[in-house]
Amino acid sequence: MSDARSALISELTRAHRAPSVEAPPASPEAAEARAAAARADAAALAARIDHTALKPDTSEATIRERCAEAKRYGFGSVCVNPCYVPLAAAQLAATAVEVCTVIGFPLGATATAVKANEAEWAARHGAGELDMVLNIGLLKTGATATVEDDIRTVVDAARARRDAPTRATVKVILETALLTEREKIIACLLAQNAGADFVKTSTGFSSGGATFEDVALMREVVGETMGVKASGGVGHAEKAYAMLAHGATRIGASGSVAIMQGVESRRTS
Repeated sequence: MSDARSALISELTRAHRAPSVEAPPASPEAAEARAAAARADAAALAARIDHTALKPDTSEATIRERCAEAKRYGFGSVCVNPCYVPLAAAQLAATAVEVCTVIGFPLGATATAVKANEAEWAARHGAGELDMVLNIGLLKTGATATVEDDIRTVVDAARARRDAPTRATVKVILETALLTEREKIIACLLAQNAGADFVKTSTGFSSGGATFEDVALMREVVGETMGVKASGGVGHAEKAYAMLAHGATRIGASGSVAIMQGVESRRTS
């Protein structure tokens, strides 16, 4: 990382990170170890993939198919639109595969109270992971306190997960393609302050997806205390491994089966 970028991260960290939040330095060695483990063991890669079905024309049959694929390959979660949370929860009951859903998707401009209601409903109906879109317009306006409160309110609402000892995991989608470098850094700090578990690159519905540079930047900002999810345009195994090597701990992909088939073909060739 360049000296100029490191200086910018330090400047913004002093300005925006809450005093109570600690972020141990990011470890390139840890990132490479994750990638190496995934290369050595297909199951380790599959467990880091959120198998995604978020298109507006997604049918119930597609959700059942995605859940069956997730059970077959051992994906970390199936990510569905909120209306399909109960169906996915029923399909994945008694498995290790989580139900993931989206909050304030895909624009992030939903009122905070509505995001909270959406999160609470999803958690009660079986979602173990919530991928929320931060309020991009307010971030660009400079309303950082409001953006942080928006995230914190969803984190608090995620405690409603039914029959579970812990709250649902919250991932904050930054929509990095729409942000400047400075805004990406601030967004990561606000998500960390608010108690979120992950920062995530993209919705997949905007002008760009995950890049190695953004993933590395996000990991540098949040250190080792949070997950980093690379989503958008990760369609084959080598790119997934590279995202892990740049600091990602989770991959969001609609082409998850193709990724795993690529892994299988490499092992048999």
